[in-house]
Amino acid sequence: QVQLVESGGGLVHAGGSLRLSCAASGRTFSSHVMGWFRQAPGTDRVLVAAISGSGDSTYYADSVKGRFTISRGNAKNTVSLQMNSLKPEDTAVYYCAAKRTLGIATTPIAYDYWGQGTQVTVSS
Repeated sequence: QVQLVESGGGLVHAGGSLRLSCAASGRTFSSHVMGWFRQAPGTDRVLVAAISGSGDSTYYADSVKGRFTISRGNAKNTVSLQMNSLKPEDTAVYYCAAKRTLGIATTPIAYDYWGQGTQVTVSS
């Protein structure tokens, strides 16, 4: 069982930066693929970025490439999302998710554990 708790959301002006963090419990954290999803009102939950258990492989949605960076610290059971050059269209609830099986997946149903979400609002 893995429990995930996000932090770091908030309100920022366009062009600003935020760093989201996700603290995970559980001794098998380092074997899990970790992902950050986001969901804006009236839209589907979509994968923004993901990282393999070892940290060697990453995935970024086209909309955030070059602006967002995902990283993980297995010693501290944390995964972070550094978000730079934020745009109003980045406004959403951001969720941390963990996947038990190998391989990065882009669909929410592939992930086994979810955090409660943290709101990110980017004003124009």
